[in-house]
Amino acid sequence: MRTTVTFDVHGTPVEAWAYAPADSAGPVPVVVLGHGLGYVKSAGLDAFARRFTGAGYAALAFDYRSFGGSGGEPRQVLSVKCQLEDWDAAIAFARTLPGVDPGRVVVWGTSFGGGHALTLARRDDLAAAIAQCPFTDGIASLRVVPTVTSLKVTWVALRDLVARLFRRAPVYVAGSGAAGSTALMTAPDAEPAMRALTTEAPDFENRMAGRAAVEVMLYGPGRKVKAIRTPVLAAVCDRDTVAPAPTATRQLARSSMVEVRHHDVGHFDIYLGEPFEAAVADYLDFLERVVPIS
Repeated sequence: MRTTVTFDVHGTPVEAWAYAPADSAGPVPVVVLGHGLGYVKSAGLDAFARRFTGAGYAALAFDYRSFGGSGGEPRQVLSVKCQLEDWDAAIAFARTLPGVDPGRVVVWGTSFGGGHALTLARRDDLAAAIAQCPFTDGIASLRVVPTVTSLKVTWVALRDLVARLFRRAPVYVAGSGAAGSTALMTAPDAEPAMRALTTEAPDFENRMAGRAAVEVMLYGPGRKVKAIRTPVLAAVCDRDTVAPAPTATRQLARSSMVEVRHHDVGHFDIYLGEPFEAAVADYLDFLERVVPIS
C-alpha cells in the first residue's frame, strides 16, 4: 500500500510516501499530508495516511526540503515560503498518481502544517482541507512561552541570522526541550511527545536553524481565514500548550467555510491512542460528507 517516491522542487528532491487503497472502482480523491514544526513524515503521519487509504482514499505524505528524507542544504532550515512551495509541488505531484482523481485533492496538515493547510485553503482548486491542532498565530504562541526561554531562543535566532548574512553554517536550536531549556517548544508535554512520536523516525533531528523562531513569530495563517475558499475541518485541542485554543477558536470562527471540532486534549495527545481515534473518526466523517469516494 505504501511506496517511496520523489518529486522535484527547484532542483531539490522531496521524498514522499504514496499510498493507494486496496480496492477502488475508479479514480479516487487523494489526501496530501504534511507535518508540523521540525517533524518528518515517519513521526506519525503513516498512521493517519493508512486510515485514509483504509477508507478508500489515496494519500501522499511528504518531508519538507532540508528535513527527513528530502534533500536540501543546509539541513533543518525552516522557511514558511519554502514549505508552502513544497506543498504546492506535493499537490501537483499527487494529481499525477495512478488511480487518483486530479480534481479532488485534500490537504491535511498538523500543528505548523495545520497552519499551512489554512493558508492553502485560500486556493480554489482544492476539494477540502483538514487542519489538526492548527498553528494560527505566531504572536499568540509566543505569549505562552516563558520570557526567559523567549530571550534565550531570540539570542540563538539573532546569531543564526548573522551567520546566514555572512553565509556561514546555521546556528541551531532544539525543537523540543524540557521546561527552562533553550528550545522552540518547552511546554511540559513537548519533549515526552517528541520522544513518543519519533521512536520509529531515524531521520528525525531535534534541532532547527535558529531563524525558525522569527519565521514562527511572523506567521499568522489564522488572521486571513476570511479568504478561505475551500471547506475546512479544524480539530482544535482545548488544552493546547503550543497553539492556544482560544485564539484559534476566535480566528477560525470568522469563516463560514471552517467547521471546528473541539477535543479536550493537549497539543500532542491527538497523535496517539483514543484522541487519535476520535480525531480520525471526525476526519473520515468530514471526507465522506465533503469529498465522497463515489
